[in-house]
Amino acid sequence: MNDKELTQLLTEAKNIAVVGLSSKPSRASFGVARFLQRQGYRIIPVNPAETAVLGERAYARIADVPDAIDIVDVFRRSEAVPDVLEDALSKKPRCFWMQEGVVHEEAALRATAAGIPVVMDRCILKEIARLLPPRYDQ
Repeated sequence: MNDKELTQLLTEAKNIAVVGLSSKPSRASFGVARFLQRQGYRIIPVNPAETAVLGERAYARIADVPDAIDIVDVFRRSEAVPDVLEDALSKKPRCFWMQEGVVHEEAALRATAAGIPVVMDRCILKEIARLLPPRYDQ
């Protein structure tokens, strides 16, 4: 996705499923999800080991989430990405986002073929900070 497409996505998105979100404050997934909440996004934790994170109910799988998902944000090892994508396909998110260090070319091709844009090996927090004006009201 180019900067214009990313800006539009990040401006319009409301629900972000954070796959691999941990309740441990020292984890990157926790810090990023907290930032997303403070920016006005609704985060949806997806982690079978959690019941709730940052005041939101956690789900074992993306397919279990009853609401529409705009962005699937993946905080899992690269080798887990195909399974995460398979789970996400039924929800037809607007974007499949792999955080920094998460790379899986075959899964990216499969998502794109299914009509789901992909962002890979990029941090959503850094992209929001780079592309969107600061929100001082949050």
